Amino acid sequence: MTISRRSFGFGLMALGIGACSGGVTGNNAPSVQSGGLPADLRPVPNSAYDAWVASFRQRAAANGISSSTLSTAFRGAGYLPGVIKRDRNQTEFKRSLEDYLSIAASDERVTKGRAAFARHRSTLATLEKTYGVDAEIITAIWGLESFFGERRGDVPVISATSTLAFDGRRGAFFEKQLIAALKILQNGDITAERMTGSWAGAMGHTQFIPTSYQAFAVDFTGDGRRDIWSEDPSDALASTAAYLARNGWTRGQRWGQEVVGSTPASGSVIQPQSGGPRFAVTKNFRAIKRYNNSDAYAIGVGHLADRIGGAGPLHSNFPPDANGLTKDDRIALQKRLTAKGFDTDGADGVIGPNSEKAIRSYQQSRGLPATGTPSQALLRDLG
Repeated sequence: MTISRRSFGFGLMALGIGACSGGVTGNNAPSVQSGGLPADLRPVPNSAYDAWVASFRQRAAANGISSSTLSTAFRGAGYLPGVIKRDRNQTEFKRSLEDYLSIAASDERVTKGRAAFARHRSTLATLEKTYGVDAEIITAIWGLESFFGERRGDVPVISATSTLAFDGRRGAFFEKQLIAALKILQNGDITAERMTGSWAGAMGHTQFIPTSYQAFAVDFTGDGRRDIWSEDPSDALASTAAYLARNGWTRGQRWGQEVVGSTPASGSVIQPQSGGPRFAVTKNFRAIKRYNNSDAYAIGVGHLADRIGGAGPLHSNFPPDANGLTKDDRIALQKRLTAKGFDTDGADGVIGPNSEKAIRSYQQSRGLPATGTPSQALLRDLG
């Protein structure tokens, strides 16, 4: 079974996997240039967009948005062609559950998660007591949504949501997000300059879309603002706990567990990848899916939470992939390619764009068809 990556880029409403600005990316994710936003995520002239904004002002006013808020919000905002490009391409990529978990609960993410948990232990303990949501679960969502705050997204939310609303493919939805974003600005929670996020408007440490922010965001620090963008993640973590608590989380119940041996007496059993591990899941698993409607995401959160809490890797193995390679084979392939000068940018067992490029380059150097496809023959050829 493969799982579609429907990267809508907004945390709470995202479908599929890796749906946030930082999201679940691995060593083989496409490289991103440093030094600010890519050119296609910077405003470009578009007269049709300008006309749409002019007409939108009336609808915004009817929804209680003041003219001063509108003027401030749209100062410097504009049409972002890269947002449309990403929206069009979002459904193309697929990963197996094994690949997803290799990224979601990688050694690096587990190590960073344990460190983040330790740094914010007091806050997380208070949130667990207040909302009943396990501190490790809150931390794991933080890790999957923004890599513990390292990848919160820097696309201006007003530009992103207005571009998508103007585009029209999901115009009504994104106009609703735009109006919600304007109300957040009007309320004084954040300035337009600091209101940044993913290409589709997901914001802060745990990637709230504007309407979810309005419904669930919490001022944990008591400074009068629900600041999920701050370097201090407290408001964002509290907002995540509040979201889960109000969407069915049951205090004191696990999310689920891997089935090893006999099937547990409680919980329904799922096997997202044929031949792979089975999981007995509870109602709290479904509560996590209200955050992101994907079995892979919910298992990723649960498993990462367990690892942050001190548990080890899964006990069960996944079957070989469609090319006849196990994860250990794929790691060996990546290491051998890199050793021969064809850098895969890490060896995590996930064959992504960088690994495929390295394979093609190696195949070309050997006079082989440049397919970019891994195989047992290729592994043997690499020695």
